[in-house]
Amino acid sequence: MAYKKTEQYDDQVTNGLIVTYTQSLSLLGEDPQREGLQKTPERVAKAMQYLTQGYQQDAVAILNSARFEEDVSEMVIVKDIELYSLCEHHMLPFVGKAHVAYIPNGYITGLSKIARVVDVFARRLQVQERLTQQVLDSIQTALKPLGVAVVIEAKHFCMMMRGVSKQNSVTTTSAFSGEFRNETTRSEFLRLIASDLV
Repeated sequence: MAYKKTEQYDDQVTNGLIVTYTQSLSLLGEDPQREGLQKTPERVAKAMQYLTQGYQQDAVAILNSARFEEDVSEMVIVKDIELYSLCEHHMLPFVGKAHVAYIPNGYITGLSKIARVVDVFARRLQVQERLTQQVLDSIQTALKPLGVAVVIEAKHFCMMMRGVSKQNSVTTTSAFSGEFRNETTRSEFLRLIASDLV
């Protein structure tokens, strides 16, 4: 029995992108009918839909799907969340880690939902600064906690592969709300994400 992989994509979007990427290969001086490239436009069309699937997802709904009443008010941190995104300026990847914390105010959410929220916004054409704020805003909206903190560290391929070609540069962005604007709370969060407790 032959191997058959099943995936779901929007046919209209896929077909439109196939045409576009076929033309792009020609414009770049390649032969789209060359054996190694015959299925490339379809592969790229599907890959781009996967990499931008965050446009079809609702971060607040994801958080609310696992929201529980809980009488705790200590900091909850999910750190080292891997992220993969595409910079909206060159459509080249940026990859890194997000560290997210919130202080509950009557409600908590499933820990995996925090990581899913990062993915929702990372799987769009992005700038790191906006991604950081969007993660914070969605948690603030869904859980109404006493505060939210988000720090993202990433390497940008638009800086590594082109332009200044700096392979070792790392961009760090942060956003804080509520109690995390207090220097003591913020310092505790930053100390905890920098430490290896496990």
